Amino acid sequence: MHHLTEGVARFRRNVFPAKAELYAHLATHHRPSTLFISCSDARVVPELITASEPGELFVIRTAGNLVPAYTPGTDGTAASIEYAVAALAVTDIVICGHSACGAMTALAQSHDLGALPTTADWLRHADAAQARTTTAGVDALVRNNVRAQLANLITHPSVARALTQGTVTLHGWCYDIATGTVEHLDVANPFATAA
Repeated sequence: MHHLTEGVARFRRNVFPAKAELYAHLATHHRPSTLFISCSDARVVPELITASEPGELFVIRTAGNLVPAYTPGTDGTAASIEYAVAALAVTDIVICGHSACGAMTALAQSHDLGALPTTADWLRHADAAQARTTTAGVDALVRNNVRAQLANLITHPSVARALTQGTVTLHGWCYDIATGTVEHLDVANPFATAA
């Protein structure tokens, strides 16, 4: 915990003063242009990958960058999506998978998740990706999972409305941790290159 406290001190000393004007503006304005949905994996930092300034991205991070299909009821992911699209009027939504994803590795290699029942239940949101992945390995599953989560995303009423109105564009990305590269997937026909 000490390194986090030291990090806050360095932020206040070195980063905040240089961006004080930006933070003063952000204190009263919240207009991100992009909803960025990525994995909770600590190696995936959306703001760093995209070189974004504070306030540019509205970020949702879930294990496996999973987006449950819409169902009525209380759901933190659904509420965040709805707020980003309907209240903040983001113009772009990115779902970003990544190499060496622990969630996709667990599924691709059929790990025993008996000791992690909540995780196992959550990973069922990747069932469609698994069903469409015919090539062995994590990489193919990561790509198909991004495609499947985009399909789930459009079941959300706010997203469906925005797509119909032409006010939002969807993007599928796969980030490679070792090289820092980002592969852009075809989302017009999301399963066209499914492996």
